[in-house]
Order: sequence, then structure tokens, then C-alpha cells
Amino acid sequence: MTTASTSRQFLGRTLLEWFSSLPVFALLLLTLIIGTGEMVHGQLLKLGESMFGDPAAQVQYFMLRADPVKPDCDPNPNIEAEVQKQLSGPKSAGGGDDIDNLFGDAEPAAADPAVIRRSVEQAKSICQMKMGLYERVVQHQTTQVKIYRTIETSFFGLFQVGTDNRPLILLLMVAIAAITTTLGFHHIGIRPGHYTKDYFVQSASQTVASALLLFSTVRYYQILQASGVPIEHPLLHYIWMGLFAILLLINLKRTIMPVKSPNGSGTWGSALLSMPLYAQMGTVAGLYFLYKGHHAGLAIYINQLMELPSIFMNLGLFIWSGMLLKQSRVVDLFMDVLRPWSLSPQLLTYIILLAAAVATAYTGASGIFVIAAGGIIYHEVRASGGSRQFALAATAMSGSLGVVLRPCLLVVLIAALNKQVTTNGLYHWGFYVFLLTSTLFFLASQMLRKEKSNIEAFGVAIPAMLRQMIPTLPYVAVVVIVVALYEYLLDTKLNEITAPTIMPVMLLIILVFDKFTNKGKAELTPDYASHRQVGVEKSIRYATNETIGHIGALLSLMTLSLAMGGVIERSEVMSYAPKVFDSHWTAMAFLVVTKVLLGMIMDPFGAVVLVSGTLAPIAYNNGIEPLHFWMMVLVAFELGYLLPPVAINQILTRQVIGEDEVELADKEVANQGFYRRYERWILPLVVMTIGLVVVSFGPLAVHDYPSLQFIADWFTPVHAN
Repeated sequence: MTTASTSRQFLGRTLLEWFSSLPVFALLLLTLIIGTGEMVHGQLLKLGESMFGDPAAQVQYFMLRADPVKPDCDPNPNIEAEVQKQLSGPKSAGGGDDIDNLFGDAEPAAADPAVIRRSVEQAKSICQMKMGLYERVVQHQTTQVKIYRTIETSFFGLFQVGTDNRPLILLLMVAIAAITTTLGFHHIGIRPGHYTKDYFVQSASQTVASALLLFSTVRYYQILQASGVPIEHPLLHYIWMGLFAILLLINLKRTIMPVKSPNGSGTWGSALLSMPLYAQMGTVAGLYFLYKGHHAGLAIYINQLMELPSIFMNLGLFIWSGMLLKQSRVVDLFMDVLRPWSLSPQLLTYIILLAAAVATAYTGASGIFVIAAGGIIYHEVRASGGSRQFALAATAMSGSLGVVLRPCLLVVLIAALNKQVTTNGLYHWGFYVFLLTSTLFFLASQMLRKEKSNIEAFGVAIPAMLRQMIPTLPYVAVVVIVVALYEYLLDTKLNEITAPTIMPVMLLIILVFDKFTNKGKAELTPDYASHRQVGVEKSIRYATNETIGHIGALLSLMTLSLAMGGVIERSEVMSYAPKVFDSHWTAMAFLVVTKVLLGMIMDPFGAVVLVSGTLAPIAYNNGIEPLHFWMMVLVAFELGYLLPPVAINQILTRQVIGEDEVELADKEVANQGFYRRYERWILPLVVMTIGLVVVSFGPLAVHDYPSLQFIADWFTPVHAN
């Protein structure tokens, strides 16, 4: 395949980088500006109030943001003349009152001069107040105010344009990333393509999917045109149609003129496994809607992506954050802190997974973290003496523990779609779920290990660890300074709402700091860090290029997962499930199996949208607490992501580590027992299955059996937001 490094360059960049990297980089920066702009504008308003507000004169800054309009009333009317004018004015039946006029036989009410006089006096008083306020506002319209408000309102207008066009920004980002990912054969499949037949099957399957998507988007637009109602945001429809037309042309050309691989032709069996998952979903959903005669169905459901643009734009920012993190030495430096302890692979992996859980929460979803840090985790577990199978298991599970922790984006989406729960409640119980699953992994790995547990003597390890902590202190300081600047200058704390905006800024600063402080220093670059670039500009460019590939692959998969959700919804397969079960135990068992199955075939964001409208009401109707239900859903999804036929986290691990390393892992244990041969599958599944059973049925047991009520006292209650 042609890569960025081997393609022809123009002004130091390949044509593909000019087409994709710079536009996406600009869109990511615009997304950051939109998020930061809201924070900055709030502070500009506060500053304007403190500088120009006058409480004594009852003038606030918002009154000064535009030229005041003089009231058109008379502040000094002739009261007697106005009273006489109203008394002598025409009278209608019922005294001119529309409600009185409903009764046709009502006699006209006689006007009361005293009532009219009071009304005129009140109008005079109100007009004088308006006029007085107008004069005070005019007096406060100084040159300084006009200069400041010009800056403030111009800034507001700038980021407001971006805020009002979030769907357009998201769709442009998705379109550019999807085209770039398609050109590079980087879409997610059960296995990556290596051979000529792999590339042919990928292109042919995407040709079918693109044709169905193009047909559906065109029909959707035609139906909207024929409705006679003005089409909202027609540009979005044009971009959808243009995107699928381009994808169709790219893949049709490659189907007619197949790409030749230097690795040989391969086999048709392995080629089918390399078929992109989004193409499979698009084909299944497209054919279903064609069969049902709902030609616009595919387009309608993928347009759900535009209904929550902030969520998916933030996902892009989190992916970018992960790629920026990979370009720095932050993880290396913090791993150096642990090395003096000479920990066993199992104990080191447990500590790594605890840290990975926090990082997962800040990168939005488990798959994103596997992409960002999977290579580092695999290397460190291997370096500590862990087998390849154990290292693969740890890498696949590295993103599964943190999806329940603050500020994970998936939890924000759940709270946004379900008023029965709050992020505060979900994160509260999510912490206990995290303690459970992480402890289960530690116990399982300790029980199944073959070598003795190792730990260095305290007297040796602690001094060495303290020495290794010194290089990390500047990075910790950068993090503290960035968080403090946002909190005290912009009055914005780092939480689940602000993390997508703050994290990329923080990592950009860390990356710049890392490259400048390490400039010119020789270092041994490990294999997993071979992608790191020299210099700030090259590092950011490389990180952005990686981000584009992952945005294209992940959001294509998520978009078509929404369509698969539409197939499940329109087929009414969920209607066959009982609405009320004989007990909440059987209801929970049904829901657990269903969620695991959904996790096996759908991405988390699409699955949450589907579950919110179909299965969540069943849980509520059967007496299952909403918080309990959604905790179960999150754990069940993570188990599904580790299970065939898709096993998305295992697929991402394979892509990050490399096909060759996975094959070596299988050969390494070919003659050993069943568990050792399939450790990378069994260990994560055992941990998450036990965790799911406890999370699903433990609270029901505590609720139903009085002898277990004491367990409820172990947990602190949820505090209100």
C-alpha cells in the first residue's frame, strides 16, 4: 500500500495529507475552539459586568451589549386629557372585552373615570422608568464599553457559528476520515487485509454497502422534496450523498481493477474474515430496508448521528488525545517508576490495568484506549516476563474496566438519553463495579499463574522509585497548571462535560513540553514506540494522521451500528419479549443475555441508543432500578466486546500488536493445555462473566433476602448533583 512516507510530496506533505490531515486538524481545532469558546465567553461576560456594571444605577453589562432603543411612550402625558380621550372613545358591546363579547346580550359596561385615571398614571410611571433606564444606559455607553463589547460580541459570533453548525462539522470530519480510511484499507474487520483476495473482498463488500447507502440517501432526499415541506439543512444531505458516491467510485474501481498485494493472493476463507464490519452491517441493513420497501430507512437511521453531534465530536477529540499521548514519553516515564519493584507479570498487569481504567475513562471508550495504549501495555507485560498470551489478554481487557468511571463519554450518553439516571449516580456505582472487576482480574491472574510472585525489597525499590519519579514531576506540574488555569481563569472544572475539551489541550501542551525538553537527547526507542516522531510539528501531524484512520474506522462502524439498531427496531423482534416477567430475576436473566448479544455485534454508542428505546422500559416495568440496570448494561457490553463473532476489543488488540505477534503467541503455546492455548480469550471472559453475574444478580439477592441486607450498609449512598 502507498503510505504517507512513500507518496509524492508537495510542500513537505503528501496529497493525502493535504486532503485529509490539514482539514481534519482544522476541524478538530474548531471543535476545541467551540468548547473553549463557551468557557471564555462566560468569563468575558463576567468581566464585562465587573468592569462596566453599575449596581447603584441598576445598569448591567448585558444592557450595554447593543445600542439602546429609546422608548416610544410619553413620559409626561396630560393625564386629564388622556382620561377624557378614553372616556369619549368608541365603546363596543361588552365594554370591548373579547371574553365579555362571547355573551351577546351583555350590556356595555359604563367606563369608570377613576379606573382609567389609575391606568394612565401607572402607564406614565412605567414609561418614566423605561425612559430613566434608557438615559442611564446611554450615559454608560462609553468608548471603552463600545470597544469591549465589540471584542466580546465578535468572539461570541465566531464560536456561535461553530456551535450552530456542529452537525456539519461532524459530518465533514466523518466524510474526510471515512474516505481516507477506505483509501488506506484501514476499516475494522475480524482480521486485517494482507493478501490480494483480502483487498478484493474488502472492496467488493464496500461497493455493495456504498451503493445501498447512496441509493437510500438519494431516496430520502427525494421523499423530503416531494413532501412539500422545506428541507432542513439540505447541505447535510448533499454531503451524505457525495460521501457515498465517492466511496462507491473508489471501491468499484478497486473491484474492477483489484489491488495486488506483495504478500500473495491468499485464500477466500481468510479474505471473508477481512470484510469490514461496517460494510457487513450496511449490506444487511440496506437489503432489509429494501425488502421492506422502506427505501429511506438506511439513511434515516444513519442520520441519527447528527442528533447528538457533540457526543461524537467529543469522541473524535478523545481519539486525538490518545494519539497525542502515544507521541509523548509520558507512559514510559510512569512505567519507569514501577520497574524498580521487579513486580511479577500478574501484579504489574494489575497495576497497569488500574491506571488504564482511569485513562480509559478519559478517552471515552474501551476500544479507543486499546488503540492508544495497547502497544505500550503489551510491551510492558512482556518485558516483566509475562507470556504472549497473558500480555494479549491484558491488552484486550485494558479498556474494559474504566468505562464505568468518571468522566467516560458513554455514561454521559446514557444520562443524556435516559432521564431516570444521572451521571452522578452512574459514576458513583460505577466506582464499585470497577473495584469488583479489577479485583476479580487480580485474583484470577494470581490463581492461574505458574511462577512465584516477586517483589523487590523495600529498601532497594523505594529509593530507586523516588529517583525515577523526578523526571515525571514536570509533567505532573503541567497537568496541574492546565487544570488550575481552566478552573480559576475560566471557572471550569475538569469533569465529564469539560474533559473532551480540556484533555486535548493538556496533551498538546504535554507533547510540546516533552519534545522540547527531550530535544537532541539520544534514547533507545522500544518497538512499540517506533512510530514516535522527532519534533512537535511532525508528532502532531503523525498523531492527526492516526486519528483520521481511527475516526474513519470507528465512526463508520458506529454509524452503521445505528442502522443495525434500526433493523432490530423495525423488525419488532423486541416485541416478542414479555413486557412483564414473573419475577425480576427472570427479567434480569433475559436482559443480561440480550445485552451480551448486542455487545457482540454492535458498538457501544449505537447499542446504548437502541437499548434506551427498547429494553430499558422492560427493566423499569419489572422493578429493576434504573441505576442497577445501566450498570449491568455497561458490564454486559464489555463482555460482549470480548466475545466472538466480532470481539471488537480482541480485533483492536490484534491490529495494534500486529498479526505476526499474535501468530507467535499461538505457536508459543501450541503444545500446552487448553487454558494456556486460549488464555488471551479465557482470562478476560472469566473475569467479566463473574463480574457481570455479581453486578446483575447481587443487588437482587440483597433486596430479596433479609439476611443479606447488611451488605447494603457497605456502600455509601449517591449524593445529589
